[in-house]
Amino acid sequence: MSDSERTSTAGARPRVAVVFGGRSSEHAISCVTAGSVLAALDPAAYDVVAVGITRDGRWVLESAEPDRLRLTDPSRLPSVDAGRTAVTLAPVPPGALGTGPTGRADLVVSDPAAPPDSLGAVDVVFPVLHGPWGEDGTIQGMLELAGVRYVGAGVLASAVSMDKHYMKIVLAAAGIEVMPSVTVTATAWAEGHHDVRRGVEQLGWPVFVKPARGGSSIGISKVTGPDDLDRALTDAFAHDPKVLVERAAVGAREVECGVLQGLDGETLTSLPAEIRITGEHDFYDFEAKYLPEEATELDVPAHLPDDVTTRMRALSARAFEAVGGEGLARVDFFCFPDGRLVVNEINTMPGFTPLSMYPRMWAASGLDYPALVDRLVRLALQRGTGLR
Repeated sequence: MSDSERTSTAGARPRVAVVFGGRSSEHAISCVTAGSVLAALDPAAYDVVAVGITRDGRWVLESAEPDRLRLTDPSRLPSVDAGRTAVTLAPVPPGALGTGPTGRADLVVSDPAAPPDSLGAVDVVFPVLHGPWGEDGTIQGMLELAGVRYVGAGVLASAVSMDKHYMKIVLAAAGIEVMPSVTVTATAWAEGHHDVRRGVEQLGWPVFVKPARGGSSIGISKVTGPDDLDRALTDAFAHDPKVLVERAAVGAREVECGVLQGLDGETLTSLPAEIRITGEHDFYDFEAKYLPEEATELDVPAHLPDDVTTRMRALSARAFEAVGGEGLARVDFFCFPDGRLVVNEINTMPGFTPLSMYPRMWAASGLDYPALVDRLVRLALQRGTGLR
């Protein structure tokens, strides 16, 4: 193990642990995102260590080589190497590096055949985890308990934004329009198909059926009539026992806007961008999102009237603040022909892959990818731990 892997001393470069992988169905996309973040972090400014979470939840000291994590073939998705050295994140006791909470944690090798071996303190965690057991407030809660700083939203904002059912409740309470939907649990579906069907039919066809706490378009189906509802629910239940059935935004454009906190705490918004699906894709599915050979056209920035752009940016900031967002978020909209804007969802840890919209929007707004990653780390370093 190199000296840079072992220690981070006072006055040295801040140590950043990029944590990726995880137990969710978005494991591979998290790996791809991590590759991009690892490549962007300036080694002259930060001491970077890569920590992978295996599909069964074990933490390992991973390779920080970005090329290993690239997505080039859908049949060979990147994954955390479960055979690597196991590690744990242990709180640094108050007073160990001064007085009071340190905002740091020790990275400790946890080999059952040997005594614990500290690799040194971590100053900030960059959790590029997507989906449940990562983006949903779980790792944020663990980091809060450990007293270590981290990039992105806190426990509540992460949990609310991950669960599309509760996200809609919070946004609607803040006066922000969302698409009508019904929530179906696996228990409700098993106990009463008729009641579920009646609720869905009141939405009108077509509808989208999606895991309530998923992302990357995994497990999502477009359903044009009742005959396909059973199959779509079965597919979604394979990823989440809670499923959202949502009225399709027929005729609407899919437009996104990035939100970023400034170093002084202000809420900044990017120029919006539009996704246009071409070829054989009926909606923005997994292949259209992540595979470069697929026929997806992106307009960055989006071609929108100035007044629509202004309203979208203001609504993005309102949505971010409604859920208690911190650090960053991507707010996804349906933009209807009459200019009406409806929030589709909020992502508190949007993808950072080479094809991801969030960094593209900020690049179009004057903040390139390395500067964006640096901003997020600096935000986390200046943010205190505990209640705020």
